[in-house]
Amino acid sequence: MTRPLTGTRKARVGALYALILTCAAVPAASARQQDSADTTAKKPASTRAAGQSTTTHASAKRSSRKHKPVRARGQQKIDSERATAIQEALIREHYMSGSASGTWNQASEDAMRRYQADHGWQTKEVPDSRALIKLGLGPSKDHLLNPESAMTTGPDAPRASSLPPTSHSAPTSSTPAPSSTQSNSPSPQ
Repeated sequence: MTRPLTGTRKARVGALYALILTCAAVPAASARQQDSADTTAKKPASTRAAGQSTTTHASAKRSSRKHKPVRARGQQKIDSERATAIQEALIREHYMSGSASGTWNQASEDAMRRYQADHGWQTKEVPDSRALIKLGLGPSKDHLLNPESAMTTGPDAPRASSLPPTSHSAPTSSTPAPSSTQSNSPSPQ
C-alpha cells in the first residue's frame, strides 16, 4: 500500500519531475538545432531560390560590423642612419665586407644573424638589442646628467678583495677588554 502524498511532499515530487524533464529536453533541443544547422549548411547552392539569402541573422549582423584595420606593431623598417651605423659596426667586427650602404638588406641581416649566433644569442629577430649594445650601438646616454657614473647596467659581481664585514651593532675592538674575573697574578702550575 502506498501512503497518500502530503502537500509539501507533492510539491517536492513535482519539482523533481520538472527537473528531470528539463534535463532531458535541453540536450534534445540543442541536438535538433545542430542537426538543422548541419542540413542547411550541406544543401547545395543550386537548390536555394534565387532571391533567398544564405546567411543567418547572426552572421549578417557580424558581417555588418566595421572591421578595424590591422596595424603592425613595433618598428617596421630600419632608417638609413641606423642601418649605416650597424653596417659599419659589422664591418669593423669582420662580419661584413665592403662599405656601408645605408639600406638594411639581406646581406646586413645575414651578417647580423652570424654575429648573434657566434655570441650565443637568438637569430630569429635581427638586430637583437644585446647585439646592438655589444657593437657599441646601445641606447644613447646623452640625456643623463652624469653619463659616466650613471648605473645603466646591472651591478658588477662582488670582488674577492672586499672590505671585511662590519657589524651595525656595538663597536668591536681588536684587543679583548679586560674582564673583572681575570686576575693579574700568574696561575699556579
